[in-house]
Amino acid sequence: MRAVIQRVTRSSVQIEGETVSSIGPGAVILLGVGDGDTAKDAEYLAEKIAKLRIFSDESGKMNLSLLDTGNEVLVVSQFTLYADCRKGRRPGFDKAAPPDEGEEYYKVFTNKLKDHGVAVFTGVFRAHMTVEIINDGPVTLLLDSSKQF
Repeated sequence: MRAVIQRVTRSSVQIEGETVSSIGPGAVILLGVGDGDTAKDAEYLAEKIAKLRIFSDESGKMNLSLLDTGNEVLVVSQFTLYADCRKGRRPGFDKAAPPDEGEEYYKVFTNKLKDHGVAVFTGVFRAHMTVEIINDGPVTLLLDSSKQF
């Protein structure tokens, strides 16, 4: 499972011009579920992200987590994080989980974040979305559950 985490001042998701989710200060998580990922991958990333210290303290150091700040997250499904662009000109997506499996673990991930006490907002799985991301810093991080050790 892969996650791109972006610290934001605000973010929103629109579908056909209508806002379906929006957050103020916090993080956007673009989440890709890979073929073979399990609930353990979702649990690992949810705990890691909830406790990741990416927000500034009073000294300006990145010393505070989502749990410390109470900031919100916007989670957007992003199967394209598993694109294979090594051959040809069109990305291949064989390493992404099938849609039903991807949606299942996307939900496991968001529920685990909520279990940690994080305020979670989401896009709409399988929808064509317009995502507005106002990156703060900018701070952008990549986590991959297959690279825990």
